[in-house]
Amino acid sequence: MLAAGRPFLPLFLHVLGAMVLVGAVLTAAIVSYVAWRRSDLALLGRTGFWALVVVGVPAYVVMRVGAQWIYSEEGFSGDDDPTWLGVGFAAADVGLLILLVTIGVAYWWWRSRKPLAGRIVAGLSTVYLLLLAVAWLAMAGKWG
Repeated sequence: MLAAGRPFLPLFLHVLGAMVLVGAVLTAAIVSYVAWRRSDLALLGRTGFWALVVVGVPAYVVMRVGAQWIYSEEGFSGDDDPTWLGVGFAAADVGLLILLVTIGVAYWWWRSRKPLAGRIVAGLSTVYLLLLAVAWLAMAGKWG
């Protein structure tokens, strides 16, 4: 019901970008965990890398642009913003760093086919998924 009073397009883009981003990171996590068990599947590093680069980065941009657009449409100034907005912005900023590091390690995994790189991708993807879940809970519950 709260979304009914919000501008539709910015909110739609923000949520769409966030959902696609979760899908891209989840794909990278799944392929890295599958490859973790079987060393002959190290080629899955390519799938994780391309999922993050081709799907994850544009989805992050759409999510972030939608967030900034709705932030300005709603008239927030940064002085007395709700807690859930701070959690969302913090998750987006830290998440970008985690996403870029995960892309770098996924590239290393794809090129070297070292199991250690795949395990690092699995760990970073899981951490990023947890961060996105915290942001989702903060936005859905309107904390503070």
